[in-house]
Amino acid sequence: MGRRVRALAALPVLLLAAAVALTAGAGRAQAVGYRYWSFWERDGGAWHYATEGPSTARPGDGDVQGFRFAVSEDSQDAARPRGAADFAAVCGGTPARPGSKRVALVLDFGTRADAPSGEAPPAPRTACARVAPDASTADALASVARPLRYDANALLCAIGGYPHQGCGEQVAAGGGHATPHPAGKPDGDGPSVGLLAGAAAVAALAGAAAWQARRRNHA
Repeated sequence: MGRRVRALAALPVLLLAAAVALTAGAGRAQAVGYRYWSFWERDGGAWHYATEGPSTARPGDGDVQGFRFAVSEDSQDAARPRGAADFAAVCGGTPARPGSKRVALVLDFGTRADAPSGEAPPAPRTACARVAPDASTADALASVARPLRYDANALLCAIGGYPHQGCGEQVAAGGGHATPHPAGKPDGDGPSVGLLAGAAAVAALAGAAAWQARRRNHA
């Protein structure tokens, strides 16, 4: 009898471990990313995620900046622009002129895997933008890669007309689509529905096991 009671008493712990494992697996299956244009700055031979948007960034003559279209969860795992990123390679044929500045732009339209349904990404390309000294990155981009498309929150949605539609939409890990996020950024860190459901299941199973143990103990 003692061994049976101890085994039944241990049942809630085993159920809890199993439920936690299942909930963790469900969380991974439900991971999401966002499809958007990320903005990068070249410094010291490496790409760095920009700390401000292209409409407020003010590059100097000789700067290299990049844009990459991809699906990523946040700035930590965002895909960097590919291709040439040297100012001389991009703007070597554009001489300096008084009253203007040159900005090298690397435009990476991403891969087919990251493209919206029914669209194919153009080939990556570079461009040398000659703009006024006080021009923003957005101004430089508009001078060489129109048409641009922005949403109501000033989020850059399309460069050179790509993609034709969509803006910062949420994409499930398996490639499915979810509700577009207005700012193209991940939501807050609130508990998921799967986690709450798993916790409720653990509580119910543990309660049932405890009731069964008490019943057998008094039999």
